[in-house]
Amino acid sequence: MTDQMMGTLTPVLTDNWGDERSWTLAAYTDQGGYAALGKALAMQPGDIITAVKDSGLRGRGGAGFPTGLKWGFIPQDNPKPKYLVVNADESEPGTCKDIPLMLASPHTLIEGVIISSFAIRANHAFIYIRGEVLHVIRRLQAAVAEAYAAGHLGTNIHGTGYDLDLVIHAGAGAYICGEETALLDSLEGRRGQPRLRPPFPAVAGLYASPTVINNVESIASVPSIIDHGAGWFSAMGTERSKGYGIFSLSGHVRNPGQFEAPLGITLRELIDLAGGMRHDRELKFWTPGGSSTPLLTAEHLDVPLDFESVGATARIQPGQPGYWPGAETAVPPKSMLGTRALQLFDDTTCVVRATLRWTEFYKHESCGKCTPCREGSWWLVQTLANLEAGRGSEADLDVLLDQCDNILGRSFCALGDGATSPVTSSIEFFRDEYLAHLEHGGCPFDPAASTLWAEPVGVEA
Repeated sequence: MTDQMMGTLTPVLTDNWGDERSWTLAAYTDQGGYAALGKALAMQPGDIITAVKDSGLRGRGGAGFPTGLKWGFIPQDNPKPKYLVVNADESEPGTCKDIPLMLASPHTLIEGVIISSFAIRANHAFIYIRGEVLHVIRRLQAAVAEAYAAGHLGTNIHGTGYDLDLVIHAGAGAYICGEETALLDSLEGRRGQPRLRPPFPAVAGLYASPTVINNVESIASVPSIIDHGAGWFSAMGTERSKGYGIFSLSGHVRNPGQFEAPLGITLRELIDLAGGMRHDRELKFWTPGGSSTPLLTAEHLDVPLDFESVGATARIQPGQPGYWPGAETAVPPKSMLGTRALQLFDDTTCVVRATLRWTEFYKHESCGKCTPCREGSWWLVQTLANLEAGRGSEADLDVLLDQCDNILGRSFCALGDGATSPVTSSIEFFRDEYLAHLEHGGCPFDPAASTLWAEPVGVEA
């Protein structure tokens, strides 16, 4: 690791990933694992919640809601059982941080589950994991068995009188189950579809009981906060986006992978850490948090990657490259940090084709419960496919925006909203490229038909 990387990155969750057999209890304990659990069990549950609130930890699953505040919503006077559910159904295109975390260091998550469950006074916890990642499921199950054998799980944990059972539940491969209420329906044995809210899960969640639902990275961050203190965590990051996070770089960079750094780092810095763009090409567009976040361009290389700065990215203005009349007031409203799934595309990529592929995914994964998403995503694909093939007219761009307007804010859950993000943002920044498809009667980026490129695009060895 270079001096630059050591000075920029903050390996906490990823610190032990390269250790010998890092996934075992012995290796985790040798690195100080479960020390935070001992500290937490000696604290009052309310004090743990206060520490997480004071740290400024915000949900690492995309929404960025304050974690400690969410825990505080659990009504302790409710006689029903309390549940903790970890959302490990990582399915967003480009998002790939939770699976390597669980694969390399499952005990980090398990220790976080125990501390978090103790804080909200839950005696049952669930990790809902994507069913396709069977190797990760088996590793988690083995780690849970080790934790039971060591007395970290089960009855009377470490003689404190606290009991906790942890269940690893494999989902059935539906993207919609990443939505927290659809996840609860699936966990209860029903078809995964979003629930009408209120009531919210904190009041009536799993089995109609008070439930906290958090992302893997959110829960895995808790042991370090308890071990090092809320002040240590909040000293990293920015004023309102505290702490560290895993940034997943994929696409056209020389060395894609996971980079753990304080929130507020820029994409320019991350690209440098990843060895630069592949083939030394120019960055064309990128997603800050997976395909459900409005895409950004090379103009945004120096935007701090925190919740507020990405959420305040300005629309393209007159005089800037790619401006078209009305762009400064067109949808979408800003972008969002999301899951920090940074998909990077260079100047050989057709943005229309990429948008079509993303939209096909959302159409396929729509649960069909609400009309705006079910019908709207189908029509988005039809219109985009025609444009990508060079059929239609410029008026179809307005049709696309109108379709997005009829989906955004009107669908039952965020899947519908997310489906509109790549469409509206790509039209905002790359309207000329859509028109070029109409002028060429197809995609001008096709190497077999295009004269735009003087050299063929090779594959990095």
